[in-house]
Amino acid sequence: MKKALLPLALTALFALPAHAGEAESLDTLRQTTMNLIDALVDTGVLTRDKADELIKAAEAKAAKTAAKAKKDTTVRVQYVPESVKAEIRDQLKQEVLAQARSEGWATPNAIPEWTERIKVEGDLRVRYQTDSFSGGNTPITAFAPGAAGNPAATNPDYPKATRFPAGTELDSNGFPTGNASSDVNRLRLRVRLGVLAKITDTVSAGLRFTTGNVTDRVSTNQTLGSGFNKYSFLVDRAYIKIDPVDWLSVSGGRVPNPWFATDLVWDEDLNFDGIAATVRDTRTGATLRPFATAGWFPIRADNPPAADDQWLAGAQIGTEYDLNSSTRLRVGLAKYRYSRIEARTDTNYDSLTGQPLQGYGRYAWSSSLRQKGNTLVRTNSPFDSNKAPIYGLASKFEPWVLTAAADFMDFDPVHVLLSAEYVKNTGFDRSDIQRRTGLNLTDGKDTAYHLRALVGMPSVRQSGDWQAFLSYKYIGSDSVLDAFTDSDMGLGGTNLKGFVLGGSYGIYRDTAVGLRWYSARNIQTMTYDPTAVSGQRYEVDTVMMDMNVRF
Repeated sequence: MKKALLPLALTALFALPAHAGEAESLDTLRQTTMNLIDALVDTGVLTRDKADELIKAAEAKAAKTAAKAKKDTTVRVQYVPESVKAEIRDQLKQEVLAQARSEGWATPNAIPEWTERIKVEGDLRVRYQTDSFSGGNTPITAFAPGAAGNPAATNPDYPKATRFPAGTELDSNGFPTGNASSDVNRLRLRVRLGVLAKITDTVSAGLRFTTGNVTDRVSTNQTLGSGFNKYSFLVDRAYIKIDPVDWLSVSGGRVPNPWFATDLVWDEDLNFDGIAATVRDTRTGATLRPFATAGWFPIRADNPPAADDQWLAGAQIGTEYDLNSSTRLRVGLAKYRYSRIEARTDTNYDSLTGQPLQGYGRYAWSSSLRQKGNTLVRTNSPFDSNKAPIYGLASKFEPWVLTAAADFMDFDPVHVLLSAEYVKNTGFDRSDIQRRTGLNLTDGKDTAYHLRALVGMPSVRQSGDWQAFLSYKYIGSDSVLDAFTDSDMGLGGTNLKGFVLGGSYGIYRDTAVGLRWYSARNIQTMTYDPTAVSGQRYEVDTVMMDMNVRF
């Protein structure tokens, strides 16, 4: 029986293919069979000649079986034209390369995986700026105590309400400082460097540094001329953004401007401290795409917390509408409310000792926040013998803002973009101001509007790209907070009206030159009493020439 099975076993063993995963086990089995044959020879069951004959016969039979199998499995392919072969090769090549790039195995470890989730961006601008004041401007010295026409004659608390020109404050002797008559020429620099990180498909983070200073929230410019000293780099943005679903986005920290708006209410360099959430319609192909945004932003947070903490809350609803393939409209309606920023007469003062109590000065509106234009009142207690003025905002600020924009693409890549914005501050109430502060305000305006037209490329990025624009602004004294509105028109603030004309041209990729001209003047007098200083005037023309690069 052993002799009958042995040739069959030898044939099977020699015929078995040695695949990569089975090679080691088959070699072991063959060696075991050969050892068995040697043992049979040693015990006399087989002679050596017979054993060698069996091995040779098995090898010959295995070779014949393998040849037959190879012949039977031959596959015949019909002729394929070379053009079809080339197309197949190209398709396979692109598919393989795409998979290699996405999975990173084409050049393993060549670029670390984390770099694919980090994006670095920035821009650098060098600007020459000239500010030319009208020769008919009212001199700053006209507002000093004792000056001819000074309203102190009729208002012993002068300046009880004021809208000083840019940079104007009172020095230690009570004289206003600032400039409304001497022309200024300067070179300015702006550098911004940002990092965007995609943590997961849902979570991302943003960080941006910029030039500027810690007292100017609406400008990132650095004026050159500091004795060749180095410049500070400040944290301009630092936020976490979560997109749990396609239609919802929530950001927290120091976040970019979340509102659909022009620079009438919010300067383009302003960022917000707080939390903002946006929901929007993300349906593909939808012609009407509504959106809504809400946000809460602390302005002043005392430590320890106080009942006088100040904050801003806002909500906006709107929609985008594709009128046709070449016309896109966008409309938004927003309501903002500032809490506890309005002034009151401060009662935290001991009339017997003549000393302020804890928390005295709580209604002050910091001079570092003010640009110019909002009506201010003194918040000092009537018993404050020091009489050092502590200014606060006369009006409450609860503006409604209607914003609209249209993009006409009939001549693409040249676009025509029109935008308009209207503001009504419903918190402005003369009777309420008198009740809180004792000031019978007879002037002041609570409305503002902005009209703008742009022709050219929406963004100047490539060589030869261009755009030109014209806009008109009317900013009533108490329509918006002068702290956060445009810092360029009339050198910043409210109580201004005028034109802006400008344009830019791409000379290389992401390299552009620009030119802007601002012409602005005051709407009303610059102090509360319009009869005491008649014909008050503040007028300034500003020209900016820019060189911008982006990366």
